[in-house]
Amino acid sequence: MNGISFALPEIFMLVAALVVLLVDLFLRQHSRILTYMLTQAALLAAALLVYGNFADGAARQVVGDMYMHDYLASLLKVVALLLTCAIVVYGRKYWSNHQEAPGEFYVLVLFTVLGMMLMVSSTHLVVLYLGLELMSLSLYALVSLLRDNSRATEAAMKYFVLGALASGMLLYGISILYGLTGSLELLAIAEVLGHEAGAQTVPLLLALVFLIAGLGFKLGVVPFHMWIPDVYQGAPTAVTALIASIPKLATFALLVRLLVSGLGNITSDWAQILMVLGMLSIILGNLVAIAQTNLKRMLAYSAIAHMGFILLGISTQSADGSSAALFYAIVYVVMSVGGFGILILLSQAGLDAETLSDLKGLNKRSPWFALLMLMLLFSMAGIPPLAGFHAKLLVINSVLQAGYLVLAIGMVIMSVIGAFYYLRAIKMMYFDEPQDSTPLRWDLEFGVTLSLNGVWVLVVGFMPNLLITACVRALDAKHLL
Repeated sequence: MNGISFALPEIFMLVAALVVLLVDLFLRQHSRILTYMLTQAALLAAALLVYGNFADGAARQVVGDMYMHDYLASLLKVVALLLTCAIVVYGRKYWSNHQEAPGEFYVLVLFTVLGMMLMVSSTHLVVLYLGLELMSLSLYALVSLLRDNSRATEAAMKYFVLGALASGMLLYGISILYGLTGSLELLAIAEVLGHEAGAQTVPLLLALVFLIAGLGFKLGVVPFHMWIPDVYQGAPTAVTALIASIPKLATFALLVRLLVSGLGNITSDWAQILMVLGMLSIILGNLVAIAQTNLKRMLAYSAIAHMGFILLGISTQSADGSSAALFYAIVYVVMSVGGFGILILLSQAGLDAETLSDLKGLNKRSPWFALLMLMLLFSMAGIPPLAGFHAKLLVINSVLQAGYLVLAIGMVIMSVIGAFYYLRAIKMMYFDEPQDSTPLRWDLEFGVTLSLNGVWVLVVGFMPNLLITACVRALDAKHLL
């Protein structure tokens, strides 16, 4: 198998996105179902191509040593493609509520996934940056799809300006790193830094700070979190579901590639920074989420806290900690997409459901979907036996094993505090009278997808070993750069 064939899923995705773009240009509004079907076919076909190329042996560099074919990349790509299929299903219902189906939504979703696929496999800083920008620019455009909505426009502007600032910081860090090592390839950078006796120079630490600041923005951790609540609230709910999932997985891969693989010889420096940012994110995210009455903003602050757990897992500098962080990232994005799916279900024609009061009486309107939301919220709170419980337990255990007892105690305390706002939402679903008794409407495809999304956290909760094994293998030295 030659090098280009390893990049076949990405090449296919690029061609598919261009085909969908061209086909959509000639379609009338009532024919947009064809755009939707082509998008789903492209995502499923790309997932099959990745599965066919699934790397189960030693990692290898391909395409001029700019691309990594390994288990981590294959796993994240499959998860991202399947989750995007669910998001597109939710998106179709969301846009039907607004009596329009913009073809741009489907095209931009495909380009977002393509950018993510480039990021998770890249071992060259230029390719990595191109993937990041492709994903980011597509998301900026997606946030502003509701052109007549001033809140969406404001969110898009804020997201674009702050995102451009973060990209600039990341690029500045890459430039300093290139100036110090003379290479943009991660293996070569690691080799040069490994042979230098005094690698911890001021310029190198400066590069590290810029890189972490740029990545911190993409993850939305404290103190780079300011855009998260406004963008989550202002963006169309279907787009918020996308922002809450694919970029988190891509940024996780970026963190591992850049810090663990490229800057592994200054581990103690970046680990301390991640530790501080992670704990601050858990504290601020959980405390501020309690005060929120807008459900999308509550989920935004909740996301900040969850990202803190991921950072703390990576900061332990151990394989167990990194694999626990990967398990946490995958579980979180599935839970988050399901939560936004329920919000789309509650939305009506031209009116988005986004406040906590919209959940009132959900059990009386639909016991099944109330049960699904209950499982998703319990899982986010870390209540056994759901998947979120194992995610929190694995990360806290890895922090404890690394010798950070105070941090582990702090994570447990903040998890208990954070459970309050999830339980408040559940209380509204089961014990309050519904404000709106309009029957919920959904088609078979939406109902099945949302049901699978919700039941997944229960299945993984009872059988976590399969996913844990996959995450351990993905971060194993034999399968990683």
